[in-house]
Parts: sequence; structure tokens; C-alpha cells
Amino acid sequence: MLSLPEPTGLHPVGTTSLHLIDASRPDPWAVGVDVRELMISLWYPAVPSDGPRAQYMTSAESELQLTSRGITGVPPAILSTTRTNAVSDATPAGDGRALALVVLSPGFVNSRSALTALAEDLASHDYVVVGIDHTYESFGTAFPDGRVTTSRARQGRNRGEGFWEKAAAGRAADVSFLLSELTGARPPWPGAGLIDPSLIGMAGHSLGGAAAISAMLADSRILAGIDMDGSLHVPVPDAGLSRPFLFLGKQSNYTPGSGGSVESWERDWKLLTGWKRWLLVAGAIRSVSTPAPSFPEPGAWTSPAPMSGPSSTTTCAAHHRHCWTSRHRATPRSRSRLPELKYARHAWWRGCGVGALPCGTYSSTGR
Repeated sequence: MLSLPEPTGLHPVGTTSLHLIDASRPDPWAVGVDVRELMISLWYPAVPSDGPRAQYMTSAESELQLTSRGITGVPPAILSTTRTNAVSDATPAGDGRALALVVLSPGFVNSRSALTALAEDLASHDYVVVGIDHTYESFGTAFPDGRVTTSRARQGRNRGEGFWEKAAAGRAADVSFLLSELTGARPPWPGAGLIDPSLIGMAGHSLGGAAAISAMLADSRILAGIDMDGSLHVPVPDAGLSRPFLFLGKQSNYTPGSGGSVESWERDWKLLTGWKRWLLVAGAIRSVSTPAPSFPEPGAWTSPAPMSGPSSTTTCAAHHRHCWTSRHRATPRSRSRLPELKYARHAWWRGCGVGALPCGTYSSTGR
């Protein structure tokens, strides 16, 4: 059985899923659908419970994630059997309006389940985390009434000029709607009172990481962002972005000067005018965001290695927490536990002094 690494924080973790409907706008990918429907999952510190652990994804979602990639030779429902750590619908723990909210957006065609390990770890450290399935982008999204939507966004008529810009804008709208729901007067989750609406951050993988910047530009409630392995399809405007932002990428793809995916980061780095970091994870050959099984080639099934499992989750989650908590100062001991991390070093860093900081040390200003 596949299993996720145990969270590193002190708190038990609960989770719940919600079906939200935004009646103010049509679906961007489904012609004739006049509302935008979303499935989200929340992870949060919980009262200890011996209740059942949450399902990683449904059997139908698992089958679509595998068959859409041409993966054979494994049971179609195998991903649905992945062992998680969070208890379904556990009672939330904590004081009202005390916890920061972190929004997680997955890569294109992936589901919110792909970021479960990261979400569980953050929740165990006193964060409320919400993951979004961007409907019709994921290979499969299951709804409570039994419907399962597929990736209409991948259809030919949708993949023309401006596709990635449309996707990023749609995700930004999804996030703004979600924030209004969770922090509004009548939130759909009983535990929403835990959330401090003045402490909201967003992170994403691949397209989700690129969408983090788009969402921050569109919604000032998002105070900090993280892009994990995401090329930026929509440039930061000349006015820049002054809120904290972290680039977290594979060393093989996002080393400055190496060309390809990194060029969009290099283009927009100088336009990030607040606290900023560019961190590389050495040894990661797939995603820096999750230890879940990955699918590099059609028909291939791979376990997460090297730099996988607890190591990848610990590295990723630890630096998420450091980004969200500007007062943090890493100690030499904490740096030694994260040997995979390296700072990107190039001329742009000299302007804010980051190149002189030792690996793992953070400041609140970046200067």
C-alpha cells in the first residue's frame, strides 16, 4: 500500500471536503455551464481522534489519473488506497481567528490530492490549509452527487493562443471566491472561525505556482506566495509585486542561466520588490512539492525517488513555514537537517544582499 509520510508537527490533523458553487460567473471551460463549481479540501489542527483516515482520492479519480496518462499494469483504484494521516471530519482544535490560512493550487491535470502530504504537514504546525480542484483542468474531479468531471480544458478548441493566461486568470478567480466564502459572514465550514483573515498565503505547484502570482496581483488579501516548479506564463506587471514571494524549484530546472523554464523566473525576479527568495532543491528529479507517485512518461509508474518521501516533504514544508513566518531565524542545526536546499546565486541577488546569507537563514525584508 502506498502511504504518505507522517506530519512533523505536534498536532493531530483533521480534514474535510466541501462543494462550493460560484453563481456570479460561468465556468471558463464548459460551454453552457452558467456557474463555477469547485471541490475543495481543508486540513487543520484537530482534537485527537481515533476516527477513520481520509481517502486520498476516490476510485473514479484514481482511474482517470492513471488511464489519462496511459498507465497500465497497476490496479486502476490504487491511488484511492493511499494511506493518509488526517482524520475525516475530526473536530477542529484551536482558538478563534488565530490561524493563518494557506491556499494550495495543484499543477495542471493534477488534483488537490497531489498536495495532501504538504497540507497535512502544515496543518500539524497550526495552519489551516485549503486545496482546490480547478474543475475541468484536473483529469478527474468527483462531486458529492456522483458526477465526475474530466479535463475539458485539454480539448483542442481550448488550447489556442492565450490558453495559459486564461488558466491562470481562472485560478485567480477561483481563489478569490474561495477566500470570500471561508472568511465571509456565512462560511460553509463550521471550523472557519479558526482562520485569521489577515493572515492568508498561497502556494502552488507548476501552473498552480504560476497562478499564485496571478492571484496575488488580483487579490490583496493574499499576503505572501510560493511558486513550486512553475514557469510564469503571465509576466509580473512593470509596477511590480511588493508582497513576500518565494521561488522553490528543482536545481535541474531552475538554476539561473540554464535556460528553458527558469527564464520566466529570471524575467520577473527584479519585479518582486518585497521580501523574496529563490531556493533550489538539489537531487529532486520530479516535483519539489510532494512525495506522491509521479508519472514522467506515458505508461510509466514510478515510486518517488530519489529525494523522496519524508525528505522531500520535510524540505518543502519547512520552507513553506519559514516563508509564512517572517520572524523565523533558522539555526545551524535546522539548516543541517535540510541538506538538499541551496540558494540560487546570481547577480540579481547582490542588490538585496541575499547572496550573502547562509543557506536556510531568513530575514523579513530580504535586505
